[in-house]
Amino acid sequence: MLIRKIAKIALAAVLLVLAAVVGYVIYMQASYNRIEDFTKIDTKHPKQEQVKAGTPYRILTYNIGFGAYSSDYSFFMDTGEMKDGTKTSGTHARAVSREEEEKNTEKSLSVLKDQNADFLFVQEVDEKATRSYQVNQRELLEEGLLDYASVFAKNFHSAYLFYPFFEPHGSVEAGMLTFSKYRISENIRRQFPVSDAFITKFTDLDRCFLVSRLPVEGEKEKELVLIQVHLSAYDEGGKIRAKQLSLLNETLKEERDKGNYVIAGGDFNHDIADSIDSFPSEQKTPSWVCQLKDADLAEGFRFVRAENAKEVPTCRGADIPYRKGVTYTTIVDGFLVSDNVAAEAENIDEGFLHSDHNPVVMTFTLEDF
Repeated sequence: MLIRKIAKIALAAVLLVLAAVVGYVIYMQASYNRIEDFTKIDTKHPKQEQVKAGTPYRILTYNIGFGAYSSDYSFFMDTGEMKDGTKTSGTHARAVSREEEEKNTEKSLSVLKDQNADFLFVQEVDEKATRSYQVNQRELLEEGLLDYASVFAKNFHSAYLFYPFFEPHGSVEAGMLTFSKYRISENIRRQFPVSDAFITKFTDLDRCFLVSRLPVEGEKEKELVLIQVHLSAYDEGGKIRAKQLSLLNETLKEERDKGNYVIAGGDFNHDIADSIDSFPSEQKTPSWVCQLKDADLAEGFRFVRAENAKEVPTCRGADIPYRKGVTYTTIVDGFLVSDNVAAEAENIDEGFLHSDHNPVVMTFTLEDF
């Protein structure tokens, strides 16, 4: 009798767990959706002054890592290997604390202010997320940068991800912010191809690029087209990123064929400066590091390699805390421009103190042929 009773209890427990798992999968699938392609987005606090050909401007890109990445932070989805063969894996799924989240966000905001650029591209901005303790980074950045018009494109929205079990990543509403001190006439959110694999589609939702059109004073036939990008990172074999690059190249070609000035920038999640082995490290090159070269871009476009590209990386591996000369680093952030834009760039060394990325600033001029 006792054995039969124990067996019934065990069976009930198994059925309960199975029901919970099935229910959770149904919940995740029911919550899953894609944002429609070619979505128009309004500009907040629009400006009226127009950009001009022949005038130098500054543009900055910065992935703020949703405010979690202090230099001692590691992320649970990142894995790697030391050169001695030791496997490495990140720890956290959320910021260490709300206090650390707020501190890193404020420090990143200070970096954006201090550079005094005319345009800003900011990635991994949480609007409402478990991982960032519901700190509304979008609101904090917009309020802190009131001199700019702002545009927000959502590129990550997920139901509650109950993984890892010791510290669930939770639900996320996040995106990219474009800031401008000059008039934007239109913003279009373009949907990148993304993986539809069962697990990946819940963790890499709705990647996109944001196309902002700026009229150029005195030129009725030309616009400055700013394109903020954030390509997929966790993509074994790079198949999804190849499809994303193909769509981006189509857009670049279309805009250049119209005679427009085109600048695309952000986090490419590829080595864009031939920097795979440029920086001292005690780690092997991670499997996620793929290269992009000028030859991979649409005709008439080139990457703008920072003058200090050999000295300052823009991205660190997040499988271990950051230690200079130990943690793997490379350059995945920056800009590409059309051949009617003169430009030079600089990587800003923030020491990965408040993000797993360093910002990049570029000075550019629209060439009036």
